[in-house]
Amino acid sequence: SAEKTTRKCSIARGQREDHNKFGLQRMNTLIGYDLVPEPKILEAALRACRRLNDLASAIRILEAVKDKAGPHKEIYPYLIQELKPTLDELGISTPEELGIDKV
Repeated sequence: SAEKTTRKCSIARGQREDHNKFGLQRMNTLIGYDLVPEPKILEAALRACRRLNDLASAIRILEAVKDKAGPHKEIYPYLIQELKPTLDELGISTPEELGIDKV
């Protein structure tokens, strides 16, 4: 389907070095939509952040996802659960682990 093709292209782009910055810009656009990106897309974005050594963008992505989940309180914990192995691998802490979710 077109949705699967778009998702695969987004993930593949996030894995190519020359598309890291462009990919993060597209992630900002995606966050602007009224949806929560699925874990594989978020994983690709977090990997791009790590390759760029841009921890701030990684944290902003997680904060934006939590904000996008809004009243659907089960979405953010699910995403963190799915992303936890990647976050651990990349050495990225969640806003909650950093204590900045209360600010």
